[in-house]
Amino acid sequence: MDNRIAKINEAASYINSRLEGRKPVAAIILGSGLGKLAEKIDDSITIPYTEIPCFPISTVIGHKGNLICGFLGGKCVLAMQGRFHYYEGYDMATLTLPVRVMSRLGVKNLFVSNAAGALNPEYKVGDTIIIRDHINFMPNPLIGANMEDFGPRFPDMTCAYDLDLQKKALEIGEEIGLKLHRGVYFGGSGPTYETPAEVRFFRSTGADLVGMSTVPEVIVARHCGMRVFGMSVVTNIANTDNVERNLNDGEDVVQTADASADKMTVLFTKLIETL
Repeated sequence: MDNRIAKINEAASYINSRLEGRKPVAAIILGSGLGKLAEKIDDSITIPYTEIPCFPISTVIGHKGNLICGFLGGKCVLAMQGRFHYYEGYDMATLTLPVRVMSRLGVKNLFVSNAAGALNPEYKVGDTIIIRDHINFMPNPLIGANMEDFGPRFPDMTCAYDLDLQKKALEIGEEIGLKLHRGVYFGGSGPTYETPAEVRFFRSTGADLVGMSTVPEVIVARHCGMRVFGMSVVTNIANTDNVERNLNDGEDVVQTADASADKMTVLFTKLIETL
């Protein structure tokens, strides 16, 4: 057996043994500072990543490192309270392993969130953005032998982010008075923040947001046949000029994301209700 699949199966088997017969229909990956959504999950079972065989460990500020199973919006969900990143030194197979484990557990809908820098000059800190598409500047996680058990060699990415879920989110946002934008997310490797020259280049490609995560997870989720909904919280304005007063700071990103997490929690909850 492919060693990658053996690790996926081992992790999935262990998690399943801890879920007390629950069958999650959706999974949520919570980015920097956004982990408190997990506190809204009812009747929760918490499994630290350190207890899951073959699972990586989150090393980043604002990522608690727990897998939580419970009920949100009346549906059984899995939530990752912290994700993994390429810049932590993980290879793509390792950092996307949790998505394949979710697929093994029967999850059909993946909700991804992140803290992002704004490239679009119309965005402000604290804005919530529906991701409508992405640009990938990281290694593609499907490079290598295809895992036929999960999906085809050449998966289509025309609608990587589900159009129906985007439409429903916009309707919910209008109902609850939450202003939502739709934007393109540029995924880079990090861990450095972008230079002003890079920011100007990213803008020229049509990107509205920039970050260091999410894209590998989405590619693998689509390979597994999952529907994906993505959301960014704007936590900083990307610098277009070499001016010191615009310096980025990781702690500020986490604090800003935390302040916006309540808005995202309401939206995700109501969206999951519709599944």
